[in-house]
Amino acid sequence: MTQPLWSPSAGRIDQSNMKALMNFIGEDGHNVQHYQDLQDFSVRLPHLFWKYVWEFGAFTQQTPHTSVLEQGDKMPGAKWFNGAKLNFAENLLKFRDDSLAIVAYDERGKQQQLSYAQLYQQVAKVSAHLKQLGVEPGDRVAGFMPNVPEAIITMLATTSLGAVWSSCSPDFGMQGVLDRFGQIKPKVLLTTDGYFYAGKSLNNLEKLSPILQQLPSIEHVIVVPYMDLNISQKQASIELNCQPPVQLWQTCLDNDAHEIPFSPQPFDHPLYILYSSGTTGAPKCIVHGAGGTLLQHYKELAFHTDVKQHDTLFYYTTCGWMMWNWMVSTLMTGATLVIYDGSPFHPGPNVLWDMADAENISIFGTSAKYISALEKAHYQPKQEHRLTHLKTILSTGSPLSDESFDFVYENIKSDLCLSSIAGGTDIVSCFTLGNPILPVYKGEIQCLGLGMAVNVFDDSGKAIIANSGERGELVCEKPFPSMPIGFYNDPNNEKYINSYFNRFENTWAHGDFAEKIEHTYDNNAYTSLIIHGRSDAILNPGGVRIGTAEIYRQVEKIESVIESIAVGQTLKDDPSDIRVVLFVILRDGQMLNTELETLIRATIRQNTTPRHVPTVIIQVADIPRTLSGKIVEVAVRETIHGRTVKNTDALKNPEALALFKNLEALKQ
Repeated sequence: MTQPLWSPSAGRIDQSNMKALMNFIGEDGHNVQHYQDLQDFSVRLPHLFWKYVWEFGAFTQQTPHTSVLEQGDKMPGAKWFNGAKLNFAENLLKFRDDSLAIVAYDERGKQQQLSYAQLYQQVAKVSAHLKQLGVEPGDRVAGFMPNVPEAIITMLATTSLGAVWSSCSPDFGMQGVLDRFGQIKPKVLLTTDGYFYAGKSLNNLEKLSPILQQLPSIEHVIVVPYMDLNISQKQASIELNCQPPVQLWQTCLDNDAHEIPFSPQPFDHPLYILYSSGTTGAPKCIVHGAGGTLLQHYKELAFHTDVKQHDTLFYYTTCGWMMWNWMVSTLMTGATLVIYDGSPFHPGPNVLWDMADAENISIFGTSAKYISALEKAHYQPKQEHRLTHLKTILSTGSPLSDESFDFVYENIKSDLCLSSIAGGTDIVSCFTLGNPILPVYKGEIQCLGLGMAVNVFDDSGKAIIANSGERGELVCEKPFPSMPIGFYNDPNNEKYINSYFNRFENTWAHGDFAEKIEHTYDNNAYTSLIIHGRSDAILNPGGVRIGTAEIYRQVEKIESVIESIAVGQTLKDDPSDIRVVLFVILRDGQMLNTELETLIRATIRQNTTPRHVPTVIIQVADIPRTLSGKIVEVAVRETIHGRTVKNTDALKNPEALALFKNLEALKQ
């Protein structure tokens, strides 16, 4: 029987927020002694579960709700916390003391730190300034920003007014920004003069100049001096060469505001607009509500991540990824938030771990790709760092390979909770998460999220049995608070419904290909999950569905391989079938030869099935990826079939697609 890589101590379980929630609910006579008891309770009685979470979290609402859940059988259509009036920023700013709120690093080292009192004061001033600029509830404020404190401050100021925040990171191309901000018509835009990445200084203002000419809705531009701390307003205006008036960040702080008159709004008032990757067309503008985001993030941070006020949490992210929004919600717990902007490998692989030691980081969040890159670089953080306070590592963005699980425990720290988590921009949160009171098994996501009626369906809509080895579509069968309000400019919810609800009636289909696993811990059964890739990238050779992640796990065990991408090529002689094509990036100086091809195929065959073995293996210099760093199988599949990729501006490196065009090895 498979043994766990880590199990929590009795002390860790007893001191966890998850256990405290169980005790809190148990005081009313509910039997929730084990995690699966709690998960079952949360799904069976959602109106009670979310009431308890609300009370446990002691959220501030200026007008109390009259009900927790109405129309709870409708997806979409459920109504949460009807009658409540609250403000998102007020709940994130409930701590106003001298404890550290934000510590900001970039490639040059530590740049800023703010206490909760200082954070509140700066938000108060920026909120007052935005109000003077005419920002009202429902208006959009956009950030074209690196991951710096001013982005967080402006988001909080925006939402304190009941306005809506939306952001892109500065590595977005011109069309990528227009495709996003052009749809939502922001009134104010915040940017820096530039940013640093991999030792280079990059100019934001030059990039924004032609963009602003095509965004007539913008009435004001605010520039944060970052590269050049002495840049003048006149110089910024000349570089931007735009119609809207330009002002520097200091102008936002030049007022005597000390208090924030938080604007009370309904539970489902718009808070954030996030964007789908947009690789198959214009990105969808996904609108998330204030109350649902607040409640869901609290549940995930407090219980699944076990964040406490004395913790220090770091997540490597940009302002263009939903993990930025998730990370910022840490402020509601009173913990310290460490942020970093720049390359995680500049000047070397030690940079984030030096920071972890310096700031006593207890929760370290990153991507599966980063952990894999550490492994490929043969960098062992535990050899050079104390990591005394580190208790949890979070990983998301793609499935975490078995080898990466082993790497973390062998080369970072043996006593920690390694939590692979999965959800998405669509829900600004997770369906499956970590759990401080459950074991960690290699290749698995520890548990189904509280309040999330997660299941795995076959093509007919029938639930797949755990431990059967069958895989299917990850679904959610009941409403949850952080479902989107809808899509921007989608008045009849047509795009929204087609995106998630057109496959199974009244059930959210998420687009992940997954497998249910059942374990027993402390004499109680519970469910974990394995994600095998995205449903739209599933391979189907001979009618058998294969997840691409299963192939990647095996290929990237091989020392010569840095990264890979697998797609299906339609067979010329049988258009109903495909052959598996594998593209690999190899280490510098390595060339694909017969010996390496044989090793790749043998490794895949030995550890999966003959159907997983690629018919064709091709070496490439680069792989296209989204702006948040995810590889895009669909774009490669379209390219090798000679079809046009509709929206290359959604890609970080669209030039990489040229490597997959008209390949001799793919001619049939």
